[in-house]
Amino acid sequence: MAGTSDPAEQRNRLPRAVYERELFQLQAELVKLQEWVRAENQRLVVLFEGRDAAGKGSTIKRVTEYLNPRVARIVALPAPTERERTQWYFQRYVAQLPAAGEVVLFDRSWYNRAGVERVMGFCTEEEHRCFLEQCPVFERLLVDDGLLLRKYWFSISRAEQARRLRKRVEDPMRQWKLSNVDLDSVAHWDEYSRARDGMLAATDTPESPWYLVESEDKRRARINMIAHLLSSVPYHEVPRPRMELPTRSSSGSYRRPPRCAFKYVPDYAAKLE
Repeated sequence: MAGTSDPAEQRNRLPRAVYERELFQLQAELVKLQEWVRAENQRLVVLFEGRDAAGKGSTIKRVTEYLNPRVARIVALPAPTERERTQWYFQRYVAQLPAAGEVVLFDRSWYNRAGVERVMGFCTEEEHRCFLEQCPVFERLLVDDGLLLRKYWFSISRAEQARRLRKRVEDPMRQWKLSNVDLDSVAHWDEYSRARDGMLAATDTPESPWYLVESEDKRRARINMIAHLLSSVPYHEVPRPRMELPTRSSSGSYRRPPRCAFKYVPDYAAKLE
């Protein structure tokens, strides 16, 4: 379940040309899915879960690259406030659920309680037990109300996680992705594994099943996850009205003010030529 760090697996990485060609085709289908959700007043929620550095964020980027941000929204909640800690656990997530015609992608979700909160001691044993009991009921209510819910767990090996986290440590452009909790996840590998196993056993239900994504190769993981999402939703292409640019006015009555009346951004690019 945790993937493999076999060098042969690394050499079997999906070729970039194949990956980019297939990704673009799948992204075109995602646009059609988005239009179907909007036109049919559907509500779609996709959960992205997995260990730190498993590839969730980069997959979400590819999913949303060509989507309308007014239709498809990414939710990545920070740690709860003191007030939110006193609420029903699911309450702040309910506030993020989609209305008709919307797609919401959770970059980590209510399953924080089954993972990082459980392992790092941010919740009590009783709170964890209560979550595992309530979660299937909560998700059944969502599905019964017509919401389309998809849950994906991105799975990587211990060695691959360490390699990716090491790259983040060494790359100043990626260090923002790191936190002390991320780094501690390396030392708590076994605890996270046990927490994941318990979570899957308690919350993988017929109404709301889990789908595991092998993420040792990020390219394959993105292609496989998007293809599965598309295959799991009964969408169809929605005809769009043909659009034509209107004829531009040719009266010639407008006169632009002189350039000296405005403040322009300096031509920094000129230095590069």
